[in-house]
Amino acid sequence: MLTVLLVVAALVVGVALMTGLRIVPQAKVMVVERLGRFHHVAHSGLNVLIPFLDSPRAIEMRTGNRYLRSNTVDLREQVMGFDTVQVITHDNVTMEVGSVIYYQITDPAKTLYQVENLALAIEQLTMTNLRNIMGGLTLDQTLTSRETVNTKLRIVLDEATEKWGVKVTRVELREIEPPQAIKDAMAKQMTAERERRAEVTKAEGDKAAAILQAEGEKISRILRAEAERDAEVARAEGHKRAVVLEAEAKAEATRLVFEAVHSGRATPEILALRYLETLQELGKGDNKVFVPYEASAALGSVGMLKELFAKEGTAATPAGKPVPSAAALSAQSLARSVIQPPQAQPVRRGSSPAQDE
Repeated sequence: MLTVLLVVAALVVGVALMTGLRIVPQAKVMVVERLGRFHHVAHSGLNVLIPFLDSPRAIEMRTGNRYLRSNTVDLREQVMGFDTVQVITHDNVTMEVGSVIYYQITDPAKTLYQVENLALAIEQLTMTNLRNIMGGLTLDQTLTSRETVNTKLRIVLDEATEKWGVKVTRVELREIEPPQAIKDAMAKQMTAERERRAEVTKAEGDKAAAILQAEGEKISRILRAEAERDAEVARAEGHKRAVVLEAEAKAEATRLVFEAVHSGRATPEILALRYLETLQELGKGDNKVFVPYEASAALGSVGMLKELFAKEGTAATPAGKPVPSAAALSAQSLARSVIQPPQAQPVRRGSSPAQDE
């Protein structure tokens, strides 16, 4: 009988020891109560609890859409997503808004003893404050100011959950769904806005193209005018150069003739005879009449030649009258040809001047 009692006692002690030894995982803690009151927080590792006196306090956590009870409190940052709720904006538009919050338990004792159900409390607090914040904004502000809504909501939740030993780190609006009529109106507005932008862009493009085309035509005309001006200047410079070169050539020719005449020491009679020969050469041709410059001087020279040849070439006839020599006769005929230019003779086609003579 004593042996049985000892065995039973040993089994009871073993079971007590087994139930008193608790292993807490990393990043988790266990809130230990002794005789129903808070005693201490057991951290990660091996912890010894006194059987029948110490017991862990369970906490109810939300995982997805389910609530689970656990003897340990998770100290890691956790995420909690909520279903869409209906909110009314400042301009009386009903919208459905879904949100997600990120929080972390910093004081397990406060989390267990300051609030009955932490997950439910955070959910209800998020929904009520979301309605308050969204009610103070218009439809356009709610669609374009998500960051502002997130910041305001995080500040409100962080202040409210601080006494629960919870730190709200981040709040995000997951979705904002306006009514279908509002969506259709927004789609039409967006289409009209895009068409307006397209028309404005097209008008600006046409304006820029017209300006560029006008500037191109202006530059083209300026360049064409400058090219024509440069061409006229070049032609004038060329004509000027040609005239100068021609004048220089004539001056050089005159100088050479003058030097040749002076170096040959020609007498006035020889010059006059050469002048008359040149006039005969110039007077040749059909339908041509040549009137020499200073004809009186030329006739005076002819008269001088006539008298000169008359003195040297005359001889006394038996009747006592002078007979002109061949030189005198030549001078007389030359004088007559100068005074009276030869008549133009018609030239037959196909005949040479030699045959006409």
